[in-house]
Amino acid sequence: MAENLNLRSILDNNKLTGPNFTDWYRNVKIVLRYEKISYVLDSSIPVAPAEGQDGYDQYNWEAHRQHLADNEQAVCIVLASMSAELQRQHEHMDAPSIILHLQEHYDKQGRAERFETSKELFGCKIDDGMAVEPHILWVDRLG
Repeated sequence: MAENLNLRSILDNNKLTGPNFTDWYRNVKIVLRYEKISYVLDSSIPVAPAEGQDGYDQYNWEAHRQHLADNEQAVCIVLASMSAELQRQHEHMDAPSIILHLQEHYDKQGRAERFETSKELFGCKIDDGMAVEPHILWVDRLG
């Protein structure tokens, strides 16, 4: 338990204020990986089928409940490592939504990389008589 608290202290000492998003996010991922709940950042909470719907009987309700619990724990860890203003803005969101919103606002490096990739793609031209396949493969490698 003491190791767990020490690892979370990384986030206590490096609260998200906005400009430090990249470093903060790296630390959040480390803590969530240690807690074995980092998967909630990459996947939305699965929607359970309604009673009587196809798949209702086979749906893994325990996995659904576990995902909800893990998401709640991740939200608490993420919110606790933010400034008070950012906490207020994100307190009613799930973990993937919080991260997506923060990335859109503060991840300047990621935004610049997406811009450069888009610029390269928009600059691609096919000369008359050239095959299309090499361009498709090149674009496919970017994804």
